[in-house]
Amino acid sequence: MQKLLETLTPLGAEDDSDELSTLTGLYPKTAEIKQQKQLPSLNSWLRVQALNVTRHAAALRPFRHDEFGTDSASPSDAHIDAVNELIGSLRSQLMEMSQQVGTNAKTAMRSPDTKHLQYLLIRKDRAHDWVRGIEQIWDFYFELFGQRQSKFGKWLLGCDRIALDCYQDIYMGLGIAKSIPAPAPFSYMRTGFSPATFRRGIPLSKLGQQINPFPLIQLPYHRLVNPWTLGAILHEVAHNLQTDLNLRETIPRAIAQRLLKAGMSRTVAATWTQWHSETFADMSGLLLGGPAIISSLMDIAARSPQSTLHFHSGAPHPIPYLRVFISIELLRRMGFPETAERYRQIWQRLYPNPRAGNIPAELLKTFSEANHLVVDTICFTKYPQLGDKTLAEVTGFKPQHQRMIEEAGKRLAAGNDPGIIPERFLIPASRWALDQKLAEPGIITQNFYNALARR
Repeated sequence: MQKLLETLTPLGAEDDSDELSTLTGLYPKTAEIKQQKQLPSLNSWLRVQALNVTRHAAALRPFRHDEFGTDSASPSDAHIDAVNELIGSLRSQLMEMSQQVGTNAKTAMRSPDTKHLQYLLIRKDRAHDWVRGIEQIWDFYFELFGQRQSKFGKWLLGCDRIALDCYQDIYMGLGIAKSIPAPAPFSYMRTGFSPATFRRGIPLSKLGQQINPFPLIQLPYHRLVNPWTLGAILHEVAHNLQTDLNLRETIPRAIAQRLLKAGMSRTVAATWTQWHSETFADMSGLLLGGPAIISSLMDIAARSPQSTLHFHSGAPHPIPYLRVFISIELLRRMGFPETAERYRQIWQRLYPNPRAGNIPAELLKTFSEANHLVVDTICFTKYPQLGDKTLAEVTGFKPQHQRMIEEAGKRLAAGNDPGIIPERFLIPASRWALDQKLAEPGIITQNFYNALARR
């Protein structure tokens, strides 16, 4: 037996077994088997096309409620449900497309002529376009929600709570009952110079022109590191409030009518009307956060004279130089005349010659009167949407609130509980602690987010 085994070729060595098998008609040659396996099959390829689309659709699944953590910083069930509803409505259409691609693939396998093959390719192309569109939305929210699992989750949670506090303050101050907006604003971090917001209920390019289900507050990293600059949250939330309160058309119309009635030219009236959204956001932020919000605004507006004194036709923001004076006018009328005057002196010290830029002479000449009228129109005029109250009455920031902020700033610097003050007041409190040199910036930042996390 051993001799017989020795005469046999070891497994994998070359021998005549393939030839023998072929001659006996039992098996094809090994080389032919390999060649047959390597030959592409049209039917196999067609079947995979339908499979790919179906698997793509299945992969773009709804998010689980616990997928991004279960602690306080995690996205709320309401936020996840709103996104899942958006994705689900698109995904159901994709599933119908994938089923149709499957049907077309079967037809092409039975009748592989040019007509049926190309009809399959057309349907497949449409389905993949739909896949990419949904994938863009899925990726966008996957990244946003995923930030809550990072070390910045606590910071973003704090920003959410400030934004929610702004909404609560406004809606509690209205003179009329309004439907409660939901879900609340959701904050996320982005690199870049400026913060931004994406309002509820509007189509977004980031979402393939689908409707945004809740307000998004985009904050640059450098703002999060320096919480005393987060007056931007109040500003961005105000953009959303203007929409949710149905004031986005009312305010610009009122501004235009007020200025034209005062004898301003159509050019001046049109320019101020064009600035309505950013001016409303600045005014609301100041009414929500108090005097320190002007310092935060100056952080943004104070740049080179060429930038700050530059007029750009069609821009939604007021000229930076004038923008600060608009807030100073409101601060004066809020009951802080001395603080307003001090800010005015500082700003004029930085930019002593407003004519050094390209600001139109007519805008400069009419600015004082127009500024007074616009601030009065936005903040001290009653609107039905506010329950026949003014914006200043709805928010109600008073001098005594500033004293609360200063006390909270001292506590924040010492690492103590800042007390029962609203979350939005922690921003000016951190600014107060910084301006008064009550603690190192890093300590203020740490205590700021710790105080918000404990809420």
